[in-house]
Amino acid sequence: MKPNEMLLNTLAKSVEEIELLGDDHIGTSLETPMKPDAFKVSDEEKIEKIAAYFEQIMDTLGLDLTDDSLSGTPYRVAKMYVKEVFSGLNPKNKPDAKLFQNKYDYDGMIAVRDIELHSYCEHHFVPILGRVHVAYYASNGQVVGLSKLNRIVRYFGKRPQVQERLTKQIANELKEMLNTPDVAVIVDAYHLCVSTRGVKDTKSSTVTGVYYGKFKKDSVKDEFLKHISSGKNDMLDSI
Repeated sequence: MKPNEMLLNTLAKSVEEIELLGDDHIGTSLETPMKPDAFKVSDEEKIEKIAAYFEQIMDTLGLDLTDDSLSGTPYRVAKMYVKEVFSGLNPKNKPDAKLFQNKYDYDGMIAVRDIELHSYCEHHFVPILGRVHVAYYASNGQVVGLSKLNRIVRYFGKRPQVQERLTKQIANELKEMLNTPDVAVIVDAYHLCVSTRGVKDTKSSTVTGVYYGKFKKDSVKDEFLKHISSGKNDMLDSI
């Protein structure tokens, strides 16, 4: 069998397997799957390569790349991928978190609700839009600036994601950053891979939650859920 025939045969088998799997999620690991040499290539080189590939995609679709409206699209998409929507893949973009002494001796729950989430489904590369609610106890006597919680959510959201993994990545990072076992995270999100294709369900959202430490107790978990639901508007109206 010639090399080209072998390649086509392998591709056909891969497509068959993908179609058989459908839209089912595959649990691989807690870490985002990355190549060992993912960061040996500079951002500029990545933008150049992605732009070239995306130009081929557009050309294959039959789009006229000489049109003024389309000619710059490959570069714009490539820059958006590397510098914006997938910038959370690069560890250098991870936000620094400065902790402060809890001088008020506040021993209650610290909860931040309705943190905006903008991510991308790693199966179809279309947006995931929603809200993230986080909470922790300053068990080690330190607190963090509130905006840092938003930045952590944004960092892990800016990469191709699976919602279950995203939820655990945020929770585990907060545990490590805050040096406390008492952390809770809930993600409530709309997947455009569900609403704009396939089943085309525009109403359903997906909710995932992780509870560590004190939050495993029903009374503490109930308090957290009460905090995030109190006076909350319908999420569809606020996105």
